[in-house]
Amino acid sequence: MSTIANFDESSELYFRNTELADLQFVLQLESIEDNKQYIVPWEKNKHESALAEQDKAHLIIVNRGTEQPVGFVIIAGLLNQNQSIELVRIVIHEKGKGYGRTALKMIKKRVFDQLHANRLWLDVKVNNHRAKQLYASEGFSLEGTLRECLKNDNQFESLSIMSLLKSEYETIGDFYPN
Repeated sequence: MSTIANFDESSELYFRNTELADLQFVLQLESIEDNKQYIVPWEKNKHESALAEQDKAHLIIVNRGTEQPVGFVIIAGLLNQNQSIELVRIVIHEKGKGYGRTALKMIKKRVFDQLHANRLWLDVKVNNHRAKQLYASEGFSLEGTLRECLKNDNQFESLSIMSLLKSEYETIGDFYPN
């Protein structure tokens, strides 16, 4: 596992590396219907593998005031020669409190300012309008659609590919939360 949990912190959130004991929380979050419909849940062994990979960061998002976990994030491509890092997953437990936006700002700052990536990208289910709106408001551009690339039960789902380039991040600026 990469040791990049020393992400810049905000006044309300910080990241710490996910530990094996945290996987129950992670799996529980993935199984909540409001989350499950927008992600492809992983089995425990896939999360365990991600914890061990140097190319990935599997992080718990913690509320600084309560010291309670509020979500998790998985980032991949830390060793990518093309300086292209993927936001594999971000799942927030308590919606509507700004935790997702704050965590995304923290990720962008770390990816571009400290890891010196050129590109941060993600895929998002086309019906996840809330997430797509958040990503767009944070400067991500729609690159295209992978049409009907996921089979979920008896139906196919499409993914939107979105990305943010370092030059765009530098141009739009980022009013990083304190």
